[in-house]
Amino acid sequence: MALSENQKVILTADGSHSVTDSRTGETYHSVHGAITESVHVFLRNGFQACSKKEIFLLEVGFGTGLNALLTLLEAVRTGQKVCYVALEPFPLPLEKVQLLNYPALLPDCPSATFRLLHEAPWEKEVRIAPHFYLTRHRTQLELSETNLRFDLVYFDAFSPAVQPTLWQKEIFDRLFSIMAPGSLLVTYAAKGQVRRNMQEAGFRTERLPGAPGKREMLRARKI
Repeated sequence: MALSENQKVILTADGSHSVTDSRTGETYHSVHGAITESVHVFLRNGFQACSKKEIFLLEVGFGTGLNALLTLLEAVRTGQKVCYVALEPFPLPLEKVQLLNYPALLPDCPSATFRLLHEAPWEKEVRIAPHFYLTRHRTQLELSETNLRFDLVYFDAFSPAVQPTLWQKEIFDRLFSIMAPGSLLVTYAAKGQVRRNMQEAGFRTERLPGAPGKREMLRARKI
């Protein structure tokens, strides 16, 4: 069965689309609202908490590109320069991307801009919009040799139940080593073991109110 046949575009509670994967039973975003969740977890508690004029940002789990799109729009609004590095071993097929309704729901969001995020060549930095540069890597988490030091990490992998190896201490050790002092990592997850793994890797963690449907989320800081 082709990859795209396992994936179905669904409508979430705030009217925005997500994708469900029949192989894992996972949904790429919260069924309580895809845009609502991404804005709360990654934009409000991540990007907007980072006041630097130039931000080096790593996303683990590019998925639908929604987090990248929201960050791009915010960067254009604020004038912050963003160098956005996205990791995605299993890209969403373009025929599924074209069904997603994010540009129609977000103000000042041309469909062409969203499409560019998904059509950008792999392993190459591309200027998508003023102040926003995207590099996509078709890998899960193999950046230990990078010279970059990230100011912000969006950790948006599938859940620990589906991808337990991506939530282990060794992964957070690796992330800690490529993050700048004072940098932030945000994720929708709030499991106690995930928090402990972050702490053992050296992060200072805090529980924050979660997006609709979740009581809490996690934010970690490299001190």
